Amino acid sequence: DGVPVPPSLLNIYKEIESDLEIKVRKNTGNLERWSKQGVMLLNTTLTVERSKPMSHKDFGWSLFTDKVIHILSENKKNLVFFLWGSHAKSKINLIDTDKHLVIESSHPSPLSVYRGFLGSRPFSKANNYLVENKLKAIDWA
Repeated sequence: DGVPVPPSLLNIYKEIESDLEIKVRKNTGNLERWSKQGVMLLNTTLTVERSKPMSHKDFGWSLFTDKVIHILSENKKNLVFFLWGSHAKSKINLIDTDKHLVIESSHPSPLSVYRGFLGSRPFSKANNYLVENKLKAIDWA
């Protein structure tokens, strides 16, 4: 499908395979199959200059992404929030942890993947929570 696979996504795929003991299509960066099941991936900064991570962190994206997180937390129930990395973890105050599950770890970036992301089993934790709350588990394959 021509959608490249960024290094962080490759690490996410590795953790899915390890956590759920399934095979994942690792040759595509197209995550439409997840979004059709209700998965929303949201970075704290939505744009960057090519090869310059966080180059647009001061563009005001956090105002937008904070509002999205807050609205979802207030208006939905039994969501799972993956807070991966320090920027994401700083958003926990926007989430009603009495209504939702929050799973935190290091970022799946190659620079930090071994600081707690690999082996954290976020996908099985998320699916267990969803099933316990009578919701459909995500097919991460």
